[in-house]
Amino acid sequence: MDCIKWIFFDIGSTLVDETKCYKRRFEEAVENTDVTYQAFKSKVVEFSKQNLKGDHEAVKYYNLVLPKWHNELEFLYPEAEIVLKTLRDKGLKLGIIANQSLGTEKRLKNWNILEYFDVVAASAEEGIAKPALRIFEIALGKADCRPQNAVMVGDRLDNDIAPANKIGMKTIWIKQGFAKYSTPKNESENADYTVNHLNEILDIFT
Repeated sequence: MDCIKWIFFDIGSTLVDETKCYKRRFEEAVENTDVTYQAFKSKVVEFSKQNLKGDHEAVKYYNLVLPKWHNELEFLYPEAEIVLKTLRDKGLKLGIIANQSLGTEKRLKNWNILEYFDVVAASAEEGIAKPALRIFEIALGKADCRPQNAVMVGDRLDNDIAPANKIGMKTIWIKQGFAKYSTPKNESENADYTVNHLNEILDIFT
């Protein structure tokens, strides 16, 4: 990908491990109910395999309430910082395109990775969320970058891969989190590259 100048990353289940967040959400969802934790988790996986947002669909299936998301339980994938540093050292510019609650830059700073990003486009601050193409246009505008010179890295086929493909970016699907159970269901969801772990991205840009 010689023409690539920018790499944009999603955050959740891409740079940040959300395993503990989901565990807490599942525990709180089934607390004081007849639904077991394992049954609920299995249903989440089942819906994820249908390319749906598993936790949201599972609470509807069991007629439960979706508990709040515990941001404080998120933690950086151990290889994230070295991957970002290596890419930047290769001369690539890095950015964020993510659906996040307010305070994205503060969280990136707390994880000690804000310094690697020249552009941060987060839904709460921009007032628009993926998969809307507008948030991709905003990020590319901030970067002064044409779509064909940019890559989108994300875990969600619907939120990351399909809209980035549509706008003309290259795409890398990272199969982490519950979205790893998804399957591309049409041409628009086919990524240019598929990886299972963050550090595999480096092989693409060697």
